[in-house]
Amino acid sequence: MDENALIPAEFWKGRRVFVTGHTGFKGSWLCLWLTMLGARVSGYAWDRDKHKLFTLTGAEREVKTVWGDVRNRQRLDAALREAAPEVVFHLAAQPLVRTSYQIPADTFEVNVMGTVNLLEAVCSAVDSGMGIKAVVNVTTDKCYDNREWIWGYRETDPLGGYDPYSASKACSELVTQAYRSSYFLPARYAEHGVAVATARAGNVIGGGDDSPDRLVPDCLRAFAAGERPLLRSPGATRPWQHVLEPLGGYLLLAEMLVRGGADYAAAWNFGPGEQSVTSVEAVAVRLAALWGEGAGVDLAASSGLHEAGELQLDSTKSRRLLGWRSRWGVEQALQKTVEWHRALEAGQDMRGFSELQIREYMTENA
Repeated sequence: MDENALIPAEFWKGRRVFVTGHTGFKGSWLCLWLTMLGARVSGYAWDRDKHKLFTLTGAEREVKTVWGDVRNRQRLDAALREAAPEVVFHLAAQPLVRTSYQIPADTFEVNVMGTVNLLEAVCSAVDSGMGIKAVVNVTTDKCYDNREWIWGYRETDPLGGYDPYSASKACSELVTQAYRSSYFLPARYAEHGVAVATARAGNVIGGGDDSPDRLVPDCLRAFAAGERPLLRSPGATRPWQHVLEPLGGYLLLAEMLVRGGADYAAAWNFGPGEQSVTSVEAVAVRLAALWGEGAGVDLAASSGLHEAGELQLDSTKSRRLLGWRSRWGVEQALQKTVEWHRALEAGQDMRGFSELQIREYMTENA
């Protein structure tokens, strides 16, 4: 596939898509992008996890929503059957490292058993003749057994996890592998017709993220209030990327799962280029400069909770086999994030502004 490949609207037009966790940060952007492409989107999410972004972008008006907990297998199963999708994106999760230390059992229940319940629903739907073709389980770069290497992790590297969140996402990967091997084996694709994959991305940023205990949202909230945020781990490095980067990868992956089936039923990394792997302090300082108005940051004492120091992904496989590549570096990602929040402050139409950013991303260096 051409390395400059874009997301073809003709593939998604009229296609039925089911998204769990669709009202979250990533989910809201994904639903907006899918509706722009003409897909018929249904979603399943916990009502307490609804981000304001879901309303601001107008996705709330276009996506058929069922409110429910992914730990409720019967309700999730019913929602999936009602949607009758061809493509499933599983994003529902407890997504925060620090929160996982506070509620470890809930984190494992949502991230592990939620995955089990989703795949059980898929199995049941397929057994009843529903035409599901592709399932993409979205996990994280933190699913790897982090050795603090200075090079990127590949899809074949061991899984692991120091904290409950990271471990739960590694478990979600293993659950997906087990269901793929047991019920959707690529070698028997001609019999079942379902391709199941996982997707691992870096630290996503972008407009509309209102999550707590995340660097960029915390900084922007502090800047808007005229305060200086405290940085917990200023020297830690992360693979920073705009939210549209991995979402573009998920869309390409889902398309290839439908078109190519067994050839793409595997794990995939969607990380930024090496130049976007930088420190917490550098990102926060640059974000303050872009915000202006005297914004600045302070360094805090360690929280005492373990967080990875070095972390990056090797996305060679996705570049070569899917035609995906990173289009926006960390500088553009930060600029686009600040622009989005400034537009919100100015009272602009955030549906139109968000669609504009998606179109800009799709045509960047095409």
